[in-house]
Order: sequence, then structure tokens, then C-alpha cells
Amino acid sequence: MKNRKILNRKQFPKLQIIAILIVSTLLASCSQPSSRSANMPSSPSYTTTTNTSSMGDGSGLGRGNGTGTFGKSAPNGGFAPEEEKSKGERYAEIDENPFLESSRAPLSTFSIDVDTASYSNVRRFINDGQTPPRDAVRIEELINYFEYDYPQPVGDVPFSVTNEIAACPWNSKHKIVSIGLQGKKISLDNVPPSNLVFLLDVSGSMNAPDKLPLLKASLKTLINQLSAKDRIAIVTYAGNSGLALPSTTADRKADIINALDNLNAGGSTNGGQGIQLAYKVAQDNFIADGNNRVILATDGDFNLGLTSDNELVSLIENKRKSNVFLSVIGFGTGNTNDSMMEKLADKGNGNYAYIDTIDEARKALGSQVAGTLYTIAKDVKIQVEFNPAKVNGYRLIGYENRILAAKDFNDDKKDAGEIGAGISVTALYEIVPKGETIDNKGVDDLKYSQPKSMGDANSRELLTVKLRYKEPKESESKLLSIGLTDTNKSFESASDNLRFASSVAEFGLLLRDSRYKGTASFNQVAQIANSSKGSDLKGYRADFVELVGKAK
Repeated sequence: MKNRKILNRKQFPKLQIIAILIVSTLLASCSQPSSRSANMPSSPSYTTTTNTSSMGDGSGLGRGNGTGTFGKSAPNGGFAPEEEKSKGERYAEIDENPFLESSRAPLSTFSIDVDTASYSNVRRFINDGQTPPRDAVRIEELINYFEYDYPQPVGDVPFSVTNEIAACPWNSKHKIVSIGLQGKKISLDNVPPSNLVFLLDVSGSMNAPDKLPLLKASLKTLINQLSAKDRIAIVTYAGNSGLALPSTTADRKADIINALDNLNAGGSTNGGQGIQLAYKVAQDNFIADGNNRVILATDGDFNLGLTSDNELVSLIENKRKSNVFLSVIGFGTGNTNDSMMEKLADKGNGNYAYIDTIDEARKALGSQVAGTLYTIAKDVKIQVEFNPAKVNGYRLIGYENRILAAKDFNDDKKDAGEIGAGISVTALYEIVPKGETIDNKGVDDLKYSQPKSMGDANSRELLTVKLRYKEPKESESKLLSIGLTDTNKSFESASDNLRFASSVAEFGLLLRDSRYKGTASFNQVAQIANSSKGSDLKGYRADFVELVGKAK
């Protein structure tokens, strides 16, 4: 006690002043950005809608130095945690399909997906110098953004089916199976008349150059494709919904474009009211045996009225029974609600595209407008049966939110995807041949019993692909079935279709930092894509090679 100094009351004010000076100095130093963070591109915040994703170890994309996708410090290097919740862009969380043993689960069933939004959205991030959020990368949409040289269908079947197998480029012990569908091409001169209702978001959040102005320019591309047999109405929503243009024949282009040009952004968003009015206008002008469709154009920032995904999805599910389909076009950055827009298009029997440039508008609403507007087959389901005597395991690449139960394949009441005129759809499986070990299995080995069925060892078939689809106006499905035999084809000798699709899938694995990426690399992606461009008349594949270079 003799050495302890006792402070008197007169010393406390001095200590308080010293403490304040120390705290102020520390705060000032913390507020100064480091030279490294000051040079990083700004990155918006992102929200995922669930928390079930199982990702890789966060390494291998060359984005190191402890800073990840969101411009925040990651605890162990690589990517920053994506579970952070914040106001910003919203994506449905993806739990990648695992490898399954064919002896335990010989059937793989899923709905087709013709959406392409993920590719143009990912491109937007890369062109802005940012790494896309993992959950923004839906690999099937990256693959299906591109056209493939599949044969046109013959007879009354609305699409052809092409299967192929070759060695896997990112795992030498595995193989890649490609299933390609090609929709029948239809000239715009021969398509049925269209009754279109543009449902346009003119809320305050759309007041940006890449939103309402780009939306107007994009829809003018579509308007110029239509003729006197078609009709267009414009419904807007922002707080209160309204009819900006009654249903008008498409030969009155000046009136339609004038109504479009007079739109201004302002107010908050009540998407629920707008959707109900749009469907009412579509029903009031319904064309029997025509193409009746609502086209929703928005950044998806619904913040009034029906605001939850489930409420809006339930509304759309009820409205699709009226045979009015829904397509969704996303615009803009910063508050994009990708999760909701994808769900609405899925449940509305339509497709979802994201437009980041006027060139993308010319693709989606110009050269591919027949595929965007005209459905040639609906509720298209694929079921693959694997022969356990030839296949030890398999993994469907992408389509995580399109997986169906095996019993759903024969259930005509179960909703599935649509395919438009001239559109191609590709699905890839990574196959583990018999005798090879399955890594990262989705289910542990059984302890007390073994599967009874070991497949047909005498059959040369690796698998059988079955498809069910309905004609657009029908309620009963039709069945197709095609077998596939392994010819031990090398990857180099495979078609441009399979090799290019594989390069895009590999790109997606890298962007997602997938646990299944194996020996994948950006250099390999670029090499494969460049050597499998084919004729590439529109230059989309060459653009992809350039995009890969930016992502390295």
C-alpha cells in the first residue's frame, strides 16, 4: 500500500483531457483508407435469401491478398463471407449439386431453364472490375446464353435432342455428358398474333441511365419487330399503378413510342398492384390461339404492397392459369432483386433476361425475339437414368433450383420450364465411370446394407435420357426417350458444341470457386473456348473469350 499513488480530484480533469486526445487520434487514424483499399473498385452489397450454401475453400481464383468479392476483408484470405445481410442486390443462395452414386440414385430429374440473365449480369460485374457474387453465377444460364449448332427437329416434335459424351477437361478421370435441345425455328411472318402488356417500373429507383432510359431504348427494339396483327399496352407502377397506353395495334408505332418516351421515374414501387392491372389488361384483350404475355421490366426493387417473394410468386401462379405468360427483364445495378425476378418468370411460364447494354437488348428483343415471345413447348422435364454397371457416380452441373423429384417426371400437374422458338437448351453432367472413386459425395457410404441394383452389365448404354413436354395449349404431356453409349471420345475430338459448353461451365466453376472445379483454370477456359468458337456469326463466343481474359 505504501507504493500505490492516490489520485486526488484535481487530477481527474487532466486525465479526461488526455483520454479524449488519445481516442480522437485513434479514430482519425482509423478513418484514413489504406492505399490498397483506396484503389479497389467500389462494390455494392449483396443479400442471399437462404443460408444453405456449401462452398469451396475460397482459394484458387487469383483474387488473394485477403480481400474478396465484396471489398471486405476475408478472415482467411480469398473471398469475404457472403452470408452478410445488407441492403443491396439480392440473390437466391445456391447449394451446388453433389456427386451421387448411380447404384443408390439412378434417376436424375429436373426442369429445363431457358433464362439467360445470369450471364449478362455476371458480365456486368466483370466489366466493372468486380468479382460476381457466387450466387449470381447460375452455370446453366451461362451455358444457355449461347446458341449451339444442334440440328433442327423433324416432324411434329417441337425440338430435337442431341446427346454426346467425351473426357472431362478439368478432371481427367471423369467424363462430360451433354444433352442438347434445339427448338424449332419460326419466321416472324408465321407466328401467331401477340397481345403484349408492358408492365414498366417507373419508381424512383429506376432513375438511372442503366435503368429507365435503357429500358425505353430496349423496348423500342421489340416494338420495331411487331406488325399490325400485334397489340401493345403499357401499364406503369410506382406507388399507384396506371394505364399509360391502352391496347394499341403495333402498326401505330409512333403512338406507342410517344407513350414510352413520356414516362418518368419517381415514387416508390408497388409491383403487386401493377401486376394485377397488367393481367387484367391482358385478359381484356385476350387473343384466342395468340401469344398473350405480360413483359415486366424492372430492377425488382419492390418496396410497397406485396413485397415478399412468396406473396408475389403466389399471385403469379394464380394468374398463369389464365394462359397469359409472364416474361421478366431486369435492369440496373445496386438494388437488383435477382432472386424475385427469377422466381416470377419461372412461375409465370416465361423467361428471365437481364439487359446491361443496348447490344444485349438487340439480342434478347431483336434477333432472338421469337424465342423470347413464342413458346413452342411447355412443362419440359428431363429425367436421366444412369446404368450403375457403367457409371459409378454423376453430378448435374447447375440447375440447382430446377431439381424435381423422380415422381414429378410423370406428373402432368407439376410445373416445369418452357422453350421458345429457335432457342437451344444445354445440360451437362460430370460422370464418374465405373471403377473410379467418387470424391465429395453427397451421401456417406451405407453401414448395414448395400444397394441391390448393380445395373445391366451386358448393356453398352451408359444412360437413357427421357423427356416430357406439352404443346403450348395442351395439358397432357408427350414422352421422348434416347439412349447414350460411351465411345471413349477424347475431349479434343468432341464437337464444338460440347467443348464450348464445357468451357463456359468451367468458367462458372471458377467464378463460384466450386469445390468441384478440379484442375480448372482461366487459361484453359480461354484456350478451349477460342478453339471451339465455330462460325460464331454474331461474335458472342469471341466476346466470351475476351470476358474470360478480364476475369483472370
